[in-house]
Amino acid sequence: MTIHEERLRKVGIYDAISFALYAPFSYRDYRLENLFDVTIHSWHKHPKFVKMIAYAHNRNQDIELIFFHTTSYHKQMFQSGNRLYIEGKAQKNYGKLQIIQPKKVANYKIGRIFPQYRIAIRGDIFEKLKEKYLTKENLLAEGLPEEIVKHLLKIHYPDPLFYEAWKQEGAITGKYLDALKYAESFSYMKNLRQKRVYQKSIAQYAQDPEPFLSTLPFDPTSDQKRAIYDIYEDLKKGVAARRVIVGDVGSGKSLVMFATAFMNYPNKTILMAPTTILADQLYHEAKKFLPNEMNIALVTSTNKDFDHNAHFFIGTHALLYTDLPKASVVMVDEQHRFGTNQRNLLKKMVECNKGSPHFFQFSATPIPRTKAMMQSALVDYSLIKEMPFQKKIITKVISRDSFKELLKHIKSEVEKRHQVLVVYPLVEESEKYGYKSLQEAKDFWMRYFDGVYVTHGKDKEKEEVLKEFRENGNILLATTVIEVGISLPRLSTIVIVGAENLGLATLHQLRGRVSRTGLKGYCFLYTNDAKNERLQKFASITNGFEIAELDLMYRKSGDIIHGREQSGKTFKWLHMALDKAIVEEAKKRLEELSSTS
Repeated sequence: MTIHEERLRKVGIYDAISFALYAPFSYRDYRLENLFDVTIHSWHKHPKFVKMIAYAHNRNQDIELIFFHTTSYHKQMFQSGNRLYIEGKAQKNYGKLQIIQPKKVANYKIGRIFPQYRIAIRGDIFEKLKEKYLTKENLLAEGLPEEIVKHLLKIHYPDPLFYEAWKQEGAITGKYLDALKYAESFSYMKNLRQKRVYQKSIAQYAQDPEPFLSTLPFDPTSDQKRAIYDIYEDLKKGVAARRVIVGDVGSGKSLVMFATAFMNYPNKTILMAPTTILADQLYHEAKKFLPNEMNIALVTSTNKDFDHNAHFFIGTHALLYTDLPKASVVMVDEQHRFGTNQRNLLKKMVECNKGSPHFFQFSATPIPRTKAMMQSALVDYSLIKEMPFQKKIITKVISRDSFKELLKHIKSEVEKRHQVLVVYPLVEESEKYGYKSLQEAKDFWMRYFDGVYVTHGKDKEKEEVLKEFRENGNILLATTVIEVGISLPRLSTIVIVGAENLGLATLHQLRGRVSRTGLKGYCFLYTNDAKNERLQKFASITNGFEIAELDLMYRKSGDIIHGREQSGKTFKWLHMALDKAIVEEAKKRLEELSSTS
């Protein structure tokens, strides 16, 4: 059930599960044996304090209540003749039982182990709302298993056994913590599933990929084949596919793109790449591998003269502003590189009530298995983990002490006609950063080496610079703009300056630029913090999916529901790197519920 109570919605409570996830930060024991049931007899004012004489019914004796600060509240609540429950530490003073600054216990707390919440709603009102919405019936109606519901309710309506365990640990642990994790992942996937758009596909057709695969001069990896056959099954369905194909740099995603265009032939296919260089590269590869009868067109801002009757259109975002025939398949490479307006135009292209194209996104940023499992409630995933060949890349963490050795290595690589990429964190000078900027460093490199090229994100001519460097350069100085979409066959070495300031996924993407054609590769992580544990671990791992798991250990996972995919904490209880088994159970439960509904 959806909760429409505005006070709850303001604090993020929208349904019974989100209520259950709003767990107490502590518990207070208001059972009768810990309280004093008193009737106030008299007040006695002293210069520095007020003493009240009361009778404690459940102790059968008089008791003194000492207040150093009294307000109108105390005068009202502690009037002579009033009977109330109080709490406080009782001690003997000159043979008399005494409590200093006792507190009145609200009626709704008396006799209970009471959970304490950090919430901007008055306690008694919140309790009534909790009793109304946080019930066994409501949690079961959300689809949670009975055992999970039982543990969740115990957190909010604790018994003495739960309370003793909580006191011992000082936190919610064990099966109760697991129940919170389960409910959190279940709710997340359930919400994603509700956001999933199901639309009729333009075409329900696929030709067998085998004739295409059999003509290749190499054997595709089993992961490539699995992704191709995932798409083959998608194309045959009457519902427009929404699939993300994730593969490490160099894992052969382009082969999957070409196989998709082949399977969709003679229907129209569109493939959009983030840069002109990459679009051009994909176009020439497609011409090389796809059969001659497939008409392939390249569409960029500088190439508007193309065959509108083509079967396969490859291009940049210029495709969005070009009058193209209706395509039954749209593919996008590295969608996160496109701007908001371009994404909105793309959305219009792929979402249509009269029939939508099958939509396939390709990403070179490996994600953890748990994350893919959870987000598959919104889109389907194919993971390409195998590499066609194992790259030989040596990664080293270095500091200023090793700079001479680094220069010696670069000189040696340049003499072999290999290329070197040096990535700087900043274009302009900054006192706060502790590293030279690209502009500050370029004079040094140009003084000691020939064939030095410079490019950065603000550089309008960057694609021309990269093309020129690919043919003639020795050393390229760049910012992280180099991250995606450029093939430099002679690139053997990358130096990443200020590496500790970059995410592991970005470091891995940058490292993936070297050794693209089997050269022995080198990646130097230049840092002022040479003992950085995160960088040391990164240096020992080359598999992108393992790095994605490692990244999870160091960063909180992002949020696809509220648009914080890149950063920001989504989960309060769940740890995506450690709780795979819980996520699997929750996903299995959701699938069972879907199949029976």
